[in-house]
Amino acid sequence: MRENKGITLIALVITIIILLILASVTVATLTGDNGIITKAMEAREKTELAEVEEQLELARVECKVKKSRWNGYT
Repeated sequence: MRENKGITLIALVITIIILLILASVTVATLTGDNGIITKAMEAREKTELAEVEEQLELARVECKVKKSRWNGYT
Protein backbone atom coordinates (compact mmCIF):
# COMPACT_ATOMS: atom_id res chain seq x y z
CA MET A 1 0.00 0.00 0.00
CA ARG A 2 1.05 3.54 -0.73
CA GLU A 3 1.06 6.12 2.07
CA ASN A 4 0.76 9.88 1.50
CA LYS A 5 3.40 11.59 3.56
CA GLY A 6 3.23 15.09 2.00
CA ILE A 7 0.42 17.58 1.70
CA THR A 8 -1.88 17.27 -1.24
CA LEU A 9 -2.40 19.95 -3.85
CA ILE A 10 -5.98 20.50 -2.63
CA ALA A 11 -4.81 21.10 0.96
CA LEU A 12 -2.21 23.57 -0.31
CA VAL A 13 -4.78 25.52 -2.35
CA ILE A 14 -7.21 25.64 0.57
CA THR A 15 -4.45 26.89 2.87
CA ILE A 16 -3.48 29.64 0.41
CA ILE A 17 -7.12 30.73 0.03
CA ILE A 18 -7.56 30.94 3.79
CA LEU A 19 -4.36 32.99 4.12
CA LEU A 20 -5.54 35.39 1.39
CA ILE A 21 -8.88 35.86 3.15
CA LEU A 22 -7.15 36.58 6.46
CA ALA A 23 -4.76 39.02 4.79
CA SER A 24 -7.61 40.93 3.13
CA VAL A 25 -9.52 41.18 6.43
CA THR A 26 -6.38 42.47 8.15
CA VAL A 27 -5.73 45.11 5.49
CA ALA A 28 -9.37 46.24 5.64
CA THR A 29 -9.16 46.52 9.42
CA LEU A 30 -6.05 48.66 9.24
CA THR A 31 -7.02 51.02 6.45
CA GLY A 32 -10.83 51.30 6.50
CA ASP A 33 -12.86 54.34 7.58
CA ASN A 34 -13.00 52.94 11.10
CA GLY A 35 -9.59 51.33 10.81
CA ILE A 36 -6.79 51.42 13.33
CA ILE A 37 -4.74 53.94 11.35
CA THR A 38 -7.67 56.36 11.02
CA LYS A 39 -8.47 56.11 14.72
CA ALA A 40 -4.82 56.66 15.63
CA MET A 41 -4.70 59.82 13.52
CA GLU A 42 -7.90 61.12 15.14
CA ALA A 43 -6.49 60.41 18.59
CA ARG A 44 -3.29 62.29 17.71
CA GLU A 45 -5.27 65.32 16.56
CA LYS A 46 -7.36 65.31 19.75
CA THR A 47 -4.23 65.05 21.87
CA GLU A 48 -2.60 67.98 20.07
CA LEU A 49 -5.75 70.08 20.53
CA ALA A 50 -5.91 69.24 24.22
CA GLU A 51 -2.24 70.21 24.60
CA VAL A 52 -2.85 73.61 22.99
CA GLU A 53 -5.90 74.20 25.19
CA GLU A 54 -3.88 73.30 28.28
CA GLN A 55 -1.08 75.69 27.30
CA LEU A 56 -3.64 78.45 26.76
CA GLU A 57 -5.20 77.85 30.17
CA LEU A 58 -1.77 77.87 31.84
CA ALA A 59 -1.00 81.19 30.15
CA ARG A 60 -4.30 82.63 31.41
CA VAL A 61 -3.58 81.52 34.96
CA GLU A 62 -0.06 82.91 34.78
CA CYS A 63 -1.40 86.28 33.60
CA LYS A 64 -3.90 86.34 36.47
CA VAL A 65 -1.14 85.57 38.98
CA LYS A 66 1.11 88.29 37.58
CA LYS A 67 -1.77 90.76 37.56
CA SER A 68 -2.68 89.99 41.17
CA ARG A 69 0.97 90.39 42.22
CA TRP A 70 1.22 93.69 40.33
CA ASN A 71 -1.99 94.98 41.95
CA GLY A 72 -0.66 94.02 45.37
CA TYR A 73 2.40 96.25 44.97
CA THR A 74 0.55 99.38 43.90
